[in-house]
Amino acid sequence: MNKTINGFSKRSKSEKISWLGENFTDSPEAFTQELSSWQHADAAVQRVIDGFTENSIANFALPYSVAPNFLINGKTYAIPMVIEESSVVAAASSAAKFWQERGGFHAEVLGTVKLGQVHFRWQGEAARLRQIFPTLKPVLLDCTGDLTENMDKRGGGILDIELIDFEAVEPEYYQLRVSFETCDSMGANFVNSVLERFADTLEDFFTNHPVLGEEERDVEVIMSILSNYTPDCMVRAWVECPIASFSELARSQGMDADTLADRFAMAVRIAEIDPYRATTHNKGIYNGIDAVVMATGNDFRAIEACGHAYASRDGQYRSLSTCRASNGMFRFELKIPLALGTVGGLTALHPLAKRSLELLGHPSAETLMCITAAVGLAQNFGAVRSLITTGIQHGHMKMHLTNILNHLGATEAEAAAAQVHFQNHPVSFSAARAFLKKGSAGAST
Repeated sequence: MNKTINGFSKRSKSEKISWLGENFTDSPEAFTQELSSWQHADAAVQRVIDGFTENSIANFALPYSVAPNFLINGKTYAIPMVIEESSVVAAASSAAKFWQERGGFHAEVLGTVKLGQVHFRWQGEAARLRQIFPTLKPVLLDCTGDLTENMDKRGGGILDIELIDFEAVEPEYYQLRVSFETCDSMGANFVNSVLERFADTLEDFFTNHPVLGEEERDVEVIMSILSNYTPDCMVRAWVECPIASFSELARSQGMDADTLADRFAMAVRIAEIDPYRATTHNKGIYNGIDAVVMATGNDFRAIEACGHAYASRDGQYRSLSTCRASNGMFRFELKIPLALGTVGGLTALHPLAKRSLELLGHPSAETLMCITAAVGLAQNFGAVRSLITTGIQHGHMKMHLTNILNHLGATEAEAAAAQVHFQNHPVSFSAARAFLKKGSAGAST
């Protein structure tokens, strides 16, 4: 059977669904019915959602949750989080409550610079290019006045243009590295528009420069694009308290406060020196960060790519968080690049993204950076605390029990009984199956 199609994007949504069901599914009728049901009740809202991407045929549901009691820089927040993984929101909420009683989370923005690049080849001498760059730079800045006018009025715009020479690793390859301030905007369209104007101007400059030789006029622009690596768009979040305030938690685990703090710091230190552990450690941080980034309509893929590059900045992949437990004080800190926006993109288009920003008090981009970093640190704290005490599966499997019961087809009554039973018993798939089987056998006698 020929399963290729021409003009798929031009077909109606119902036609797309029908064609997919007939050609790629086991039950076309069930597929069509299922996909057709995942539409927004408001047709106007659905049209907006469909406009986010190409070939939309339905909406994919993820839980929209809230983690309350986050005290960040003296203000209490209820944090919207979009994530499907069991226990993440519970762990964040638990960590928020723990630190609320110990001064809360602190965060500060260290920089908001975003970057873009124009990549080009030039056959002349590198020294000659460096010589004429001071003449080129003001020409580039001048050519984008119409594009930067509104951003300039808001206090943003182009900050600097650098000439980067890569000839040592790739002959004739150079780069314009441009730094931007985009204020509360994500800025992707702004940055890319400026860079493409730079590319056109660069070609005109070399073609028409009066003192360049014929062989020096040949410049080839390879591409112009923003960079998602933004090491100068940085935020720091931290918590700190006397080690003695861990006493109650430590006693519940059969240890003293100093031992617990030392074990915690050692667990973080392991993630600093071992890439295998660091990968999982940082994934836990992004469990929290991604959930907030998605809830606010930001780009979680760009955020993660940047963070993982930053974690490898010295040539080895390392933990994004650090911990110190000494002289009677405990300090846990996260330093991470977060290029976020609260204006433009999906922040204004996605109905729940708008509600998320409303829940957070209509924050500026810098405030959202602080909030998001604090949630990442909270998630990291919750995960490491579990690892050095009860183990990660204890809490995770408790939260996962509902999914197991749904998978096994438990009734409401069976699920309620199972929740009570597993408060005092280890959770596993086989244990849940055995519990349901035993209950079913008892009911039939």
